[in-house]
Amino acid sequence: MLQQLSIRHLAVIENVTVSFHRGFHVLTGETGAGKSIVIDALALVAGGRGSADMIRHGCDRADVEAVFDLPDNHPVWDTLERLGIEADRQDALLIRRELSAQGKSAARINGQSVTLSMLREVGEHLVNLHGQHEHQSLLRTDRHLDWLDQFAGEPLAQRKAAYAARFAEYQRVSRERRELEETSRQQMQMLDLYRFQLEEIAAARLKPGEDEALEDERRKLAHAEKLADAVSEAYDLLYGAKGLEAVSRAISRLEDIVKVDPATLQPWVEQLQSAYYGMEDVAFQLRNYRDGIEFNPDRLGRIEQRLDVLHGLKRKYGETLEDILAYREKIQSETERLENRDELLGELARQEEKLLQELTGLAEELSTLRREAGERLSRAVVRELSELQMERPVFDVQLTRGPLGAAGFDQAEFLLSTNPGEPPKPLAKIASGGEMSRVMLALKAIFSRIDRIPVLVFDEVDTGVSGRAAQAVAEKLSRLASGCQVVSITHLPQVACMADHQYEIRKEVHQGRTTTSVRELTDDERVEELARLLGGVEVTEKTRHHAQEMLGLAQRRKNA
Repeated sequence: MLQQLSIRHLAVIENVTVSFHRGFHVLTGETGAGKSIVIDALALVAGGRGSADMIRHGCDRADVEAVFDLPDNHPVWDTLERLGIEADRQDALLIRRELSAQGKSAARINGQSVTLSMLREVGEHLVNLHGQHEHQSLLRTDRHLDWLDQFAGEPLAQRKAAYAARFAEYQRVSRERRELEETSRQQMQMLDLYRFQLEEIAAARLKPGEDEALEDERRKLAHAEKLADAVSEAYDLLYGAKGLEAVSRAISRLEDIVKVDPATLQPWVEQLQSAYYGMEDVAFQLRNYRDGIEFNPDRLGRIEQRLDVLHGLKRKYGETLEDILAYREKIQSETERLENRDELLGELARQEEKLLQELTGLAEELSTLRREAGERLSRAVVRELSELQMERPVFDVQLTRGPLGAAGFDQAEFLLSTNPGEPPKPLAKIASGGEMSRVMLALKAIFSRIDRIPVLVFDEVDTGVSGRAAQAVAEKLSRLASGCQVVSITHLPQVACMADHQYEIRKEVHQGRTTTSVRELTDDERVEELARLLGGVEVTEKTRHHAQEMLGLAQRRKNA
């Protein structure tokens, strides 16, 4: 659940920290007091879009911080692990969102920086927001199939994943076939170029690393005389009177007197002996190297010619021989594709037809599962709407068949009838604002038992309802809160009295600056606030008494 929400410098809020509890929470206050800012803060925590306009005037940044306490089997932990975010399932989850006046946004989860898309993916498991205008999403029929598939659950999800994999393969094969069919004259002309290039590269008989070896050999041949002179001189110096012979005499002289001062002289003798053997070994190697130096102008000429060929190929096909060989593989594949165009077209057409048959079968399975889920969803929504004071409603999930697409060939639309005897019609044609609010609340009630999102937020979901319908909405929100946290902005006393926790949003002016505060109300303060909702500007003893009576009745309803 959401434990705490801290807001700094957001809109008219200076600095507010709100503690939340289990159950049903309502936010009340005068119109324009800033109740929706709390909802906006939760939206930012869940990955919603933010802008510099949301920052309090005169401040260079705004930040929102939320602390969640979640069970260790909640799906958000698996999402965090998949995203590479370190988190201990036994600890609280801390999410922080910052907005800067420069228009930049930063997000952190447990102190680790994350992208907005990562935050949004995590937030989808934590907070579900229903804004004042979200009921319009019910009018978008392209969303209805997603709602239905979510309700259908894991059996449909598994078949849908299998279908998606096959559909991706079908699209790949179909795209490859179309591209091959659309091969133009220019592409066929490329075939001649590819053949020439393949012959040119093949004729060169390239070997990886050949150019480096030839460059090394060319360098030695080009400087053979200089190498021979320098190595010969070095050998003569080492092996002559000034080299090994001089060191040998020095060793002999020291060995004659080493017994006089062995502690000092013996180590020097050993060092000279080691130096002697080392110099002797180098001298022998220099001699062998000198004897092996090749003076071969013909070989040098052939190497120069070969390097010219290799450099020419590099200018055309790649910076290295490996690049040239990789290019050869690429055009070899493309050449084979163009040369075998008709045969490939036939094979791709056969693959496409086979995949289409498999997709059609899988799409039929999806349709069957969706029809079954649609019947269950219809019954569930009717039950919820009946509890929300809709008399004998009819809710129907209409499935029609369209062209084969990424989700099959089904198209879904929700139909509703609120008057007995009238056939169900699309929501946009028959639902009033109050009816739309109740349909949305019914769906939220159903899906809250499926998606396991711990926090449901409603911004005036009771818009357009009153009387018995308002009481039904209040009781539905209260029952919803038995399985998750529910936070709702309301102006209706019927809804406010059913809350387990009530918060007052108040706007005040201090030293010429407007500030919004949020505080949890005591029982006595709840009576006053509820009386205000009942009586408007003037609060009388009668409205206070009525408020107390409503709170008592609400408590008895919750206990029942």
